[in-house]
Amino acid sequence: MRLFSSEKNRSEPAPQICTTAQRGMIPAAVNAADSLTRLRLYRELRENVPVIDAAITKLIRLIGDFTLNGADGESTAALRAFSDSVRVDASRSGLRQFLHSYLDQLLTYGMAVGEIVPTRDGREIGALYNAPLEAVELRMNDNPLDVSILRKGMGAPAAVEHPERITYTLLNPDPGTLRGNSILRGLPVISEMLMKILNSVGQNFERAGNVRFAVTYRPPQGASALNSKQRVEEIAREWGRAMRDRDKVCDFISVGDVSVKAIGADNQILDCDVPIRHILEQIVAKLGIPPFLLGFSWSTTERMSSQQVDILTSELEYYRGLLTPVIEWVCRSWLKMTRRNPVVTVVWDNISLQDETALASARLDNARALEIETRIPGGNA
Repeated sequence: MRLFSSEKNRSEPAPQICTTAQRGMIPAAVNAADSLTRLRLYRELRENVPVIDAAITKLIRLIGDFTLNGADGESTAALRAFSDSVRVDASRSGLRQFLHSYLDQLLTYGMAVGEIVPTRDGREIGALYNAPLEAVELRMNDNPLDVSILRKGMGAPAAVEHPERITYTLLNPDPGTLRGNSILRGLPVISEMLMKILNSVGQNFERAGNVRFAVTYRPPQGASALNSKQRVEEIAREWGRAMRDRDKVCDFISVGDVSVKAIGADNQILDCDVPIRHILEQIVAKLGIPPFLLGFSWSTTERMSSQQVDILTSELEYYRGLLTPVIEWVCRSWLKMTRRNPVVTVVWDNISLQDETALASARLDNARALEIETRIPGGNA
């Protein structure tokens, strides 16, 4: 005995469940141990999240310029000429271009590798090369202070022939390891949430902007299935013709119980401004760059902006400290190869014009204080 069974219930088709969920644009490989997976992950972060790419680019531009000084005037002039003309990779020239790519690699992946390519006679530096991290492996020997540089190829990694021509820098490495930490560490999960929200917003606006309609026809009682099917096909054909006619607006007229409803018209699109801003605030805080430099007009005060600039200045000074040994290594190598005194001094310019103004104001205040003290009887001369 079949309870609650009828021909009507058996003839109705079962409802079909349709999902439109898509995979995240950023792979969920945050804790992956494979170095190649991490490199690909950080590369895709910069490709998919423009804020991250813009922040790293601005940090590289804000690092500023530097001046090289040798042991004497002749060495200084030759050193500066070499810095401006040395070939970098395949299409650029100048030590500054090499440092920009070096810092870009360091910030993105937490590690940067550079190589000196000498000329055929070995008397000059022919080029500076930014080595891809996929082709280099650092291995710690029995002595933790002794590091071997290996070259990856088709087979097993092999030691490089001239390790003195290669330099590397690690960003915030974990103690006892040879793996640096990218400034993007901790951002994959946050960035994936941001991409999900933006992807959902895009889909919702695509559905709301390109309106879709649901046309429902209810046949009268007693109508045959064949007549109802023909009626539905006629309605679908006329509705499609009305929608495809782009030259003029067409009206759809039908006889019978036909209803037309815009899909999604009775729903409300969720407000995404607040969650997107919360996610962007975490990204900006991790990258250490003031939000107004990225075009975010968040409410702030003049004093807060000044403090943010001071924090950025300290970050840039830290990155300069990582780049200075690389500059000295390149310049000393060139001075030795050209048989000059291997003494070089790197003098960085002030980071911004605001620093110049602050220094000038401080010097003026100190000069006025010294003048007042000399006029006061018993004051410090």
